[in-house]
Amino acid sequence: MASPEQKVNIHHVEDYGVDSRIHSESSSDHTGLDEKNTPDYRDPEVKRICRKIDWHLPPVLALLYLLSFLDRTNVGNAKIAGMTKDLHMTGSHFNIALTVFFFPYALFMIPSNMVLKKVKPSTWLSFLMICWGTVMTMHGVVQSYGQLCAVRALLGLFEAGFTPAASFLLSCWYARFELQTRVAIFFSAATLAGAFSGILAYAIQHMDGTAGYEGWRWIFILEGIATVAVGISVFWILPDSPRSCKFLTDHEKDIIERRLAEDAGTSDGHVASNDKFSWSSLISILTDSKIWLWGIVICGQSIPFYAFNFFSPTIVEELGYKSWQAQLMVVPIYTVACIATVLFGIFADWRQRRWIYICVPYAVAAVGFVALLAIPHPRLPGLTYFFLFFIPLGCEYRPSPNILHWLTNLIVSTGVVGLLAWVANNLAPSWRKSIGIAFVTCLANLGGSIGSNIYLEEQKPRYWLGFGFSLGVLSAAIVACVLLKVLLGRVNRKREAMDVSEVKRMWSEEQLLAMGDRSPLYRYVT
Repeated sequence: MASPEQKVNIHHVEDYGVDSRIHSESSSDHTGLDEKNTPDYRDPEVKRICRKIDWHLPPVLALLYLLSFLDRTNVGNAKIAGMTKDLHMTGSHFNIALTVFFFPYALFMIPSNMVLKKVKPSTWLSFLMICWGTVMTMHGVVQSYGQLCAVRALLGLFEAGFTPAASFLLSCWYARFELQTRVAIFFSAATLAGAFSGILAYAIQHMDGTAGYEGWRWIFILEGIATVAVGISVFWILPDSPRSCKFLTDHEKDIIERRLAEDAGTSDGHVASNDKFSWSSLISILTDSKIWLWGIVICGQSIPFYAFNFFSPTIVEELGYKSWQAQLMVVPIYTVACIATVLFGIFADWRQRRWIYICVPYAVAAVGFVALLAIPHPRLPGLTYFFLFFIPLGCEYRPSPNILHWLTNLIVSTGVVGLLAWVANNLAPSWRKSIGIAFVTCLANLGGSIGSNIYLEEQKPRYWLGFGFSLGVLSAAIVACVLLKVLLGRVNRKREAMDVSEVKRMWSEEQLLAMGDRSPLYRYVT
């Protein structure tokens, strides 16, 4: 057994240690994991079992996320349908109404994931959806700016638990290099929400005057009722865990659990999945420098993403389009981005890398923001068209606001999916992973509160602060991402130099399990 001094030393070496990914012997980021200790990603039976899970889990979570994102962002559609006028909102009132959502949304993510470890996911997520759907319908009956702020804060409170819970739940079913593809399917619902938001808002606002309510009120009421209905069904349709689900046989459950144990990120040993909560788990996350670096990376997505989702309908309308045209013009862009989300996730899992699939889309988006700062909108359409060639899948030419939509979705479709998979891949044991995912998501949504305030009315249509600030956070995110890659790779090399037999002589199996991602047997995914 190791002395306290020895433990301190090894802990220092593992300061960046976490759940890892498997790389081939020829890779420059070789992790040192033996092939016999890794799950078989290509076995036909494993693929068949994963397909069964794919039909039961990711589609359900994607539907829930679509409703979640639709409910939090439809306020932008309600704005141009007459909400601000009817509620006598002026100046910065709309920005403030957006901002108050993010504080309870961010602060209650960690407590919510702590509840998730004690309550069945189906029960907890059903409760949250029913609550936030009810609050969404209340948006349709508010009579003042103050009431709108109150219901926005309540919406943030009840939506807080969903995204980190869904990300953690996926990590409990899939091996490391299956995860990003499934997270991509889950997050693709955000881009579909953008498409549905425009279509639904266009259709629903024609109900103006029905039952004495304005069209924008019906946007909130009908979408809230739909969320409550789906939330009730979640109790029965969402599988809680591989062991408790009904669609897998006992043999298939054993295979899934064995694969997850073998894919724990250790060169020799397993990961603890039934560990108990301790306050040290929370403190270890709050004092972990890589968590804060991941926070910078994810804010590079959340600030531009939320800003554009709230304000892009307004930006389109300001170029001379009617509100119904602004609602519909975004649909094709979100649809393309949805496809891109899934394709990038599949490719990243196939290549078994994370950092590069975050940096590349961020860099492309940053170049686009430089162009948006330089182009005198809405002039020089030819130059604007040139920057459409940065769009990998191609897109029909539109004026500059559609480039904004694409940049937004390029960021969310690739960067954030890779980031959440990266975090889930590199944290253990399960309590530390649960809290870490929630904390990084918390930081992302505090970034959303910033994004709600960077497009200022007096700066239209150039929006110097909005474009410039987005460029700045993207650049900072790229630097943090590269730094993480270098630091994690350095720790992997230090761990490779350790003798496994010596490590096992110094620590028992139970102690190594308790160390989780800080164990000297762990290797990082980079």
